[in-house]
Amino acid sequence: MNKKTVAVTAFALFSLFFGAGNLILPPLLGFKSGDLWWLVALGFCLSAVLIPILGILAHAKLQGTMFDFAKKVSPTFSLVYCYIVYAISIALPSPRTASVTHEMAIQPIWDSSSLLTSIIYFVLVYIFVVNRSKILDVIGKFLTPGILIVLVLIMGAAIFSLDFNFGISQFSNSFTAGILEGYQTFDAIGAVVVGGVIIISINLKYKKASYETKKGLIARAGWLAGLGLFLIYTGLILTGSLFGDSFDSEISRTALLSGISQKTWGNTAALLLSILVSLACFTTAVGIVTGTADFIRGRFNDSKTAYTITAVIGCILGILMGQFNVGYIIAVALPALMFIYPITIVLIILNVLPEKWASAKVFRWVVITAVIFSIPDFLGSIGWGESISGITQWIPLSKAHMGWVLPALVMFIISNLDLNKKRNVSS
Repeated sequence: MNKKTVAVTAFALFSLFFGAGNLILPPLLGFKSGDLWWLVALGFCLSAVLIPILGILAHAKLQGTMFDFAKKVSPTFSLVYCYIVYAISIALPSPRTASVTHEMAIQPIWDSSSLLTSIIYFVLVYIFVVNRSKILDVIGKFLTPGILIVLVLIMGAAIFSLDFNFGISQFSNSFTAGILEGYQTFDAIGAVVVGGVIIISINLKYKKASYETKKGLIARAGWLAGLGLFLIYTGLILTGSLFGDSFDSEISRTALLSGISQKTWGNTAALLLSILVSLACFTTAVGIVTGTADFIRGRFNDSKTAYTITAVIGCILGILMGQFNVGYIIAVALPALMFIYPITIVLIILNVLPEKWASAKVFRWVVITAVIFSIPDFLGSIGWGESISGITQWIPLSKAHMGWVLPALVMFIISNLDLNKKRNVSS
């Protein structure tokens, strides 16, 4: 496993992560953050970089499928969790990539319908998905370098040509705002989905490689991809903050990115942005549909037919949901994210920890706690916040929509202390 192999795998990971949300969310965060852009960036990178990369490290350790992430809780829970995550993935973030591509790359240049864009887009996605063995090389060697070049050109033109004059932050809590917006990237979920894609791709290409060799490759590639994501996100947030007084305060995410590109590169912006959006969104859609098809194939005794049918269904769902605008898809996704994200974060962290701190009992109690305390945030996201305010006022961090964090941490400590006590008694 030479440096080239690590670099190609890291590029592929970066590209599979970096999609529609990763491109349009950071600039608006920066735009609204003013002089506290760095604090927003820290929060955003915590949920959109650190947690996802820990998910990749967990995959490197497990070297299985998403099912292995939650099987310590129980096989039934793991199966239900997998189906929920894959259903969310192909119904929301995957179609969102087509919607963003249409709004930012196609509509400004050609006056065509979103239906036509979605059909062509997901036909191409399907072609990549059915050519499963070539995904890692094509994405890692060709598509990701193109994404990085265009991003660096746009950010560089803004950062090196503008005065560093910042406005006042519009957020009541900049750090929390960054964390919650990081949820919308779907990257923690993406880690457990596309991590499985990387595992299978490596197993197909390096069949004779040992467990330790593959673990080292995935871990090194994961950290490199994480460094790339951190630099890009921070650059995009800083870029957005530099334009704090250049656009209307109610500007949309896609309009802001288009406006920044226009101001930095003028008439060249439309072409640059079209290329960037198309590449970034496309690679993520390929990763999501491939990951879902891989999982279903595994559930049906490695059936190629199951793989193909799942890929077709995923692409059809993408075409149907891709008709909605980006803002609507983001709004619809929020309740699902407020419920599934805490569970996913807890599973990722527990899988990274040494076995002595993450036994099956610890998994069960901590995950159950996270599920229970994520319910208020879920109810609040669907408009029931007032009706449960009497309960949430007693939950620490509930106002920041992270009421699950401290209860899960406390349960982790208690369950480990209980296990250590029983070990000492038995010995």
